[in-house]
Amino acid sequence: MAFDTNHLEAALGHVFKNEGLRRRALTHASHTAGQPRIGDGDNERLEFIGDRVLGLAVADLLYRTYMTENEGALAKRLTALVQQAALVQVAQAMDLSPYVQLSAAERKSGMKDAVLADAVEALIGAVYLDGGYTAAAQVVERLWTPLLSSQTVPPEEAKTRLQEWAQARGLSLPHYEVIAQDGPPHAPQFTVQVTVQGRPPIATTAASKRAAEKAAAALVLAQIDTEENA
Repeated sequence: MAFDTNHLEAALGHVFKNEGLRRRALTHASHTAGQPRIGDGDNERLEFIGDRVLGLAVADLLYRTYMTENEGALAKRLTALVQQAALVQVAQAMDLSPYVQLSAAERKSGMKDAVLADAVEALIGAVYLDGGYTAAAQVVERLWTPLLSSQTVPPEEAKTRLQEWAQARGLSLPHYEVIAQDGPPHAPQFTVQVTVQGRPPIATTAASKRAAEKAAAALVLAQIDTEENA
């Protein structure tokens, strides 16, 4: 596809000197499947480094923004801001989906949240390699400030909240179990079941075990909140 580089780079706030990095950051592994692997054909390696740059840049932004908060509160904010849901929000705000290069079969099945999240991390990695850490940190601050502004208080991670709920009532700790794994190697799907003493098990599916566990815990908490507020 033809990239509208003006739109994409305006959204990022970064103009690439190396256009190959930008193209690679937006190339999903399915797009190059079956082709000879010469160097970096897809965005997996850029995603790897982008994930690390993102974590540092968000941590630095939080450190400078919340001058009086302790490590625990900052850690909760960081976890929420670098998880898949936050990355997908950033991707949607950028209208990134049309730019991601997928195989025809993958595109037909619909854009997955995990693919969008990976592309955002890969773009951050590409900006880092193209312009250095300062350029990447500026992009992160530009794209993450709206999310950071919406955090009125440090968010509680769902698994932590559910564990605290169970402990407060003298119950056993929630038990998480992978009950199914499907999908191709580049886009696996994990189904995780959570069991809380005295409650029926709940299962959810996500692109990683951790994400599925968090989603399952969130569903249990939603049920509990509904019951307790009825």
